[in-house]
Amino acid sequence: MKIIILGAGQVGGTLAENLVGENNDITLVDSDRDRLRILQDKFDLRVVVGHGAHPSVLRDAGAEDADMLIAVTNSDECNMAACQIAYTLFGTPTKIARIRSEAYLDIQDKLFINSEIKNSDAKPRGGFVIDELIAPEQLVTNYIQRLVEYPGALQVLQFAEGKLSLVAVKAYYGGPLVGNALATLREHMPNIDTRVAAIFRQGRPIMPRGTTVIEADDEVFFLADTRHIRAVMSEMQKLDGTYRNIMIAGGGNIGFGLAKKLQRNHSVKLIEHRQERAEALSEKLEKTTVFCGDASDQELLMEEHIDQIDVFIAVTNDDEANIMSALLAKRMGAKKVMVLIQREAYVDIVQEANIDIAISPQQATISALLTHIRQGDICNVYSLRRGAAEAIEAIAHGDSSTSKVIGKQIGEIKLPPGTTIGAVVRNDEVLMGHDRTVIEQGDHVILFLVNKKFISDVEKLFQPSAFFF
Repeated sequence: MKIIILGAGQVGGTLAENLVGENNDITLVDSDRDRLRILQDKFDLRVVVGHGAHPSVLRDAGAEDADMLIAVTNSDECNMAACQIAYTLFGTPTKIARIRSEAYLDIQDKLFINSEIKNSDAKPRGGFVIDELIAPEQLVTNYIQRLVEYPGALQVLQFAEGKLSLVAVKAYYGGPLVGNALATLREHMPNIDTRVAAIFRQGRPIMPRGTTVIEADDEVFFLADTRHIRAVMSEMQKLDGTYRNIMIAGGGNIGFGLAKKLQRNHSVKLIEHRQERAEALSEKLEKTTVFCGDASDQELLMEEHIDQIDVFIAVTNDDEANIMSALLAKRMGAKKVMVLIQREAYVDIVQEANIDIAISPQQATISALLTHIRQGDICNVYSLRRGAAEAIEAIAHGDSSTSKVIGKQIGEIKLPPGTTIGAVVRNDEVLMGHDRTVIEQGDHVILFLVNKKFISDVEKLFQPSAFFF
């Protein structure tokens, strides 16, 4: 597939890295010549220097015969204009834009239009022609909300409209399953079906088998019906109590959106250092207590009873401020701390420190982008462990004569190395991916890949062909 990526920042560069090894023809566009040179030396891709929304630059990048344009520059306006120009001048089939501003997102139904609708409307309406919108702040807000709902989880990712969840937890001494083989999980929970999709031990993936013994500090990814998540988590660790008291540092789009969601069922305090912004938030967030101040102010934290806070969430635009305020909050008695980290280089450092969860907006954005890029009928993609692995939700289409998976037991399907089928969602029923489970038309199949170089093989499995018998 021929893909043009506008913007060579962290998201654009990471996306190019994810796609370049998958038989894609990638062209990266940016006005920063030095940044492009670094990425070109590192990866096998074309680069074009220039403004992403200029017609001549898009033409130089190959927009006339590109399959997809992904606009992830730092400017919403540039991303919007580039998609429109690619549609109007070059007829680019698929256009994806990252949009951050709430002012645009609040009126997206009026402002943006899908090209299929545009081309089929009897009375075409105006608007920027963009096929898919990616809103990072909303993605991160929803992600953090799920972590708050499931205390102790490192990641909570949902499939099939929330019916099934993939949860990552760290195994601790004292967990019933720690020190035991995976095969004993059925004995511990005879009425709950679950599947361990992957185990990472000291950063390395282990293919889970019935004889695999869970060790303390293992990072365990398991799939389960969303209703049973807490029960399965209790096998790996002593469950944390429900979070009640929450403190948020940062009143930007993420902090505001998070407080708005959490204030319904939690006691929420929000610290914002800008007086005018704090006053505006106070008016909008009726059930949240808003303070104007510095989240790293020891006296302020003490006055607001930081020792009674169940989870402290730092989501300012400053990585260093987030890290320092979270470390201080933890030292002063906050039970859990979560930190938003923009720089990927900081993530490993932070996780080695006394910080419970580091959240990368780049990875949330990459996951959303990959969902729209993957071929075959793939409706969800999650990038895991900072791109080292992927979880994919694919829909099985066709019949036994046109599909490589329909009508077959999972144990009969020739999966690429390092790939497992973890679960199947059939209508409202959640089925774990056992060897004898038969794939049917319309099933949502959840796969876990620890080696991403085989992603194209997985995509081909779910592409029905009239010539397959």
